[in-house]
Amino acid sequence: MGIVLNQSFKNTISTYLGFGVGAINTLFLYTNFLTDEYYGLVAFLLSAANIMMPFTAFGVHNAIIKFYSSFKSKTSINSFLTLMLFLPLVFIIPAAFIGYFSYETIGVLLSGENPIVKDYVWHIFIIAIAMAYFEIFFAWSKVQMQTVFGNVMKEIFHRVCIMVLLFAVYLNWLTVEQFIMALVGVYVLRMLIMKLYAYSVRFPKFKFQGIEKLSAILKYSGLMIIAGSVAMLILDIDKFMIGLMIEDIEQVAYYSVAIFIATVIAVPQRSMHQIMMPLTAKYLNENNKLALEDLYKRSSVSLLVISGFIFLLIVLNINQLYKMLPEEFTGGFFIILIVSLAKLYDNSLGNNNAILFNSDYYRMVLFFGVVLAIIAIILNFVFIPIYGIEGSAFATFLAVAIYNTIKVLFVKLKFNMQPFSLESLKVILIMALISIAFYFWEFPFYPILNITLKSLLVGFIYFALVYKLDISKDISYQLKKYLKL
Repeated sequence: MGIVLNQSFKNTISTYLGFGVGAINTLFLYTNFLTDEYYGLVAFLLSAANIMMPFTAFGVHNAIIKFYSSFKSKTSINSFLTLMLFLPLVFIIPAAFIGYFSYETIGVLLSGENPIVKDYVWHIFIIAIAMAYFEIFFAWSKVQMQTVFGNVMKEIFHRVCIMVLLFAVYLNWLTVEQFIMALVGVYVLRMLIMKLYAYSVRFPKFKFQGIEKLSAILKYSGLMIIAGSVAMLILDIDKFMIGLMIEDIEQVAYYSVAIFIATVIAVPQRSMHQIMMPLTAKYLNENNKLALEDLYKRSSVSLLVISGFIFLLIVLNINQLYKMLPEEFTGGFFIILIVSLAKLYDNSLGNNNAILFNSDYYRMVLFFGVVLAIIAIILNFVFIPIYGIEGSAFATFLAVAIYNTIKVLFVKLKFNMQPFSLESLKVILIMALISIAFYFWEFPFYPILNITLKSLLVGFIYFALVYKLDISKDISYQLKKYLKL
């Protein structure tokens, strides 16, 4: 347990540090050091690479974690790991040939509205491969119970490198075209460093003998390709489709800034997810329905309280934040609001995903995900031509709302439990009252000082009410513990 707690704490710190560096890059450096057109291009390239990554990884990073511990002999382990290293080539090599001989056709398809994209198609492919093998080598070290270095590389390394490159552009040490080439190099370098670390933890011994459970491994990898594709589609399909359907690729940049601000709300869920997964699995395996339902409700209200506070900080400080950004990036309030509400709904589900993934109904998550991806694509096709980037945000909100509602109803149907309670309503009412009271009120100071003072005041009032009403026993316990109440 000691190693788990130790690494979980370090991983949480590196995740938040990485997010902080990413915030500086996204909100201030990209917006000031690159033109809107090239910022939009970079956002489009990374979104396209993220969507392609599950195919280039071939589900291997998930398969390593699932099957590694099931092999007992050194020969079978070495044969398994050898297969994992070479299996992605089943997709990568044919894709490379298709890309080489069909480059012109692919370029025309991707650059229909934005010709600037055509010269950067290979960049998407190389970044996708680098992302895929990074995840594979990270999984390689995870199964050896070594996660801290990999998490630093995943959350911090490339963001710091990009920050350095952006300053190099600002100082005219690099042209924008050279910056994009260097950006590709950063992802390749990150993958190579992760490879060296993974091999230092366990050096591979290549064995090409018969693989036990080969059929199960390939079937699982295939399912993970679909699951990973769905997950990446949900995250990046909006930016990708904006780049395809709107003539001004700068719109991808404006949308990316608004989305980044809104997705701050998702950070607590990522942190708590690591704790909820094993607990949920334990209660399911023990068939302890009372404990499972208690965890479902407690995780829901705790995440709603925390993410509700972040929602308030975003909405109540957005006007001051906009004063520090270039004017063209300050028109995304509707996008921030609607996507923030979607993320808030996500968090309010607590350990819903953990219940589905660790139960006998895990395949239903994949089915629901595919349905969501299809709905998201259709809604983007409908709303982007009418409302532009605001339409894409609304499409995302509707798709996520439908998806989450389906999951809540499914868990209710199969387990006869749901996450919401009277405490959930109390949190929503507190958020509504504070929003009405503070949205139009500002301190008469510089934006950073305004944001700091207003956040402290809102935080004091918000958590005082949460504590007074005893909305979340877990949060009240932490407040008592650290504030000596």
